Amino acid sequence: MYLEIAIALSSLIGCISCDRNSPDSSSKNVSCNYTVTIDPSTKGNVIPNLVSNINVWSMDGRFVNPTVKSSYNVFDFVEYVQLMTATGGENSRDLFKDPSDKSILDDYDYSTLFANCHGILSLGAKPHIKLGNIPAKFTKEFKTDTFGVNVYSPEDYSKYYVYIKDLMDALVAEFGLEEVKTWHFGVFTEYENKEWFQGLDGTNESAATEFCKIYDWTVQAVCDVLGPDAYIGAHSMTVTEGLWDEALFIQHCGEGTNWCTGEKGSHISYLATSFYDFAPGKFTTGKTLPQCIDYLRSTAGKYGLTGLKYGVDEGRILGSRSGKERTDLFSRTVGYRYMAAYDARLYGQMLDCGGSYISSWEYLSENLLEGNPSVSYHVAENISRMAGMNRVEVLTEGVKPFDGAEIKAFAGVDPSTGKTTVMLYHFKNALTYNATATVRLSLKTGSSNDKVSCQIRKVDDDCNWFDEWVADRKELGITDDMFSWSPDDACCINRFLTNSFAKGEYQKRMSKYRDCSALSPEDCKLKVEKDGTVTLICKVQGNTVWFIDFE
Repeated sequence: MYLEIAIALSSLIGCISCDRNSPDSSSKNVSCNYTVTIDPSTKGNVIPNLVSNINVWSMDGRFVNPTVKSSYNVFDFVEYVQLMTATGGENSRDLFKDPSDKSILDDYDYSTLFANCHGILSLGAKPHIKLGNIPAKFTKEFKTDTFGVNVYSPEDYSKYYVYIKDLMDALVAEFGLEEVKTWHFGVFTEYENKEWFQGLDGTNESAATEFCKIYDWTVQAVCDVLGPDAYIGAHSMTVTEGLWDEALFIQHCGEGTNWCTGEKGSHISYLATSFYDFAPGKFTTGKTLPQCIDYLRSTAGKYGLTGLKYGVDEGRILGSRSGKERTDLFSRTVGYRYMAAYDARLYGQMLDCGGSYISSWEYLSENLLEGNPSVSYHVAENISRMAGMNRVEVLTEGVKPFDGAEIKAFAGVDPSTGKTTVMLYHFKNALTYNATATVRLSLKTGSSNDKVSCQIRKVDDDCNWFDEWVADRKELGITDDMFSWSPDDACCINRFLTNSFAKGEYQKRMSKYRDCSALSPEDCKLKVEKDGTVTLICKVQGNTVWFIDFE
């Protein structure tokens, strides 16, 4: 794919570095599929850092004395690391010297959690500790489900409170009160999912009641140490129906009787959802992402809960083509350029519905600290540059229908410098899609200068190593059954390549793939028309994303 830019009254030319002034009225007659008009003077809400969170399933040592080994540091934009199920549910997560000895309830061992928290801080991020599930010491019965952790509630909530409060006291002693106050906390993952939590009698009603009890006692333990404004909330499925409606929990926080204090309601700072589509080409049959956020917000408002943050604590795409054992995508992303436009579309939806972030599993080919970047990384890094800008009005119009695709733009302006950044994507829910849309993009610069500097960064196959890997696989005879999980995943490939020949061929091409991953900006000097407008005619290939800066 190449770039074709037409500045109003100048010729239509594709290039990397350009300084165009010569008039050519023929460009006025270029036929466009879409027109995008941007007015930076219409300043709206501040754009949040939509990629501020990552979530990790286990404390497996990756954050103990961590070293970034990639040129692409995800912690340039990641602010919080969500440590899922960090305080209990099975022996490796129960923070005790002997998790099985119920006769001793205070043989605490926080060393692994502390080591991970120190490592996260050394990377410039903050911990987001998911408190739960319940350690075996505190349950009358112990039962696991799909995720291998205890799904039952404490037998004595006051004893569980002592455990969480002691942990919070220990965190403050280790890291300092003012530091820990900047951290985030959560209670459980997908609390209405039966694979994470169930009621002892097996009914939906008891599951809802017992979770509300866990939430109240946990939050009180946190607030008793950090103060009443501690940042804590809960994460539901929402995208699909669980054992019970999360509205019951939200109503409890707003109007119910607190199981720990006996007072009205329970402190809450945020509500998060999961959001998963089934596969490339197959959207979820549950709620859309905007519907998930809107449902949580409207329900909270109904019960008097205002000023909350709303985010996605895990999600994207569940699976794709099958490996030998499973169809699952470990990172919940595919390596094809499809993922770039898919991500841009989700980020745009979050901006539209007022969400704060979408947490990701992985970004790099080996792990969070090492490897070549996926197209998801490139989109995330670029959209993080828009954080702190004021969103501005963008009018997108389809001049004629275009192949069932979605072409949309979002823009922000830096209030201090006046720089405008545009994210323009061309998405169709098909893994293989090569059509090109012609988009006329007009920006009202308000500039009195003759020219405006412009930089274009395209997330497409030119900065994607995965298409080279797919071609190499075909040539080398590396088949899908040489992977345990889906071969369409661009992250943690070494983990799921089960064939030694295939793994060796992949590893010896790592430097080649590094070169294929580089995103090269394209710089232009654009002529400003008498009315202060610049116009670009952009030929945007299907399932790609353009980020455009106007200085």
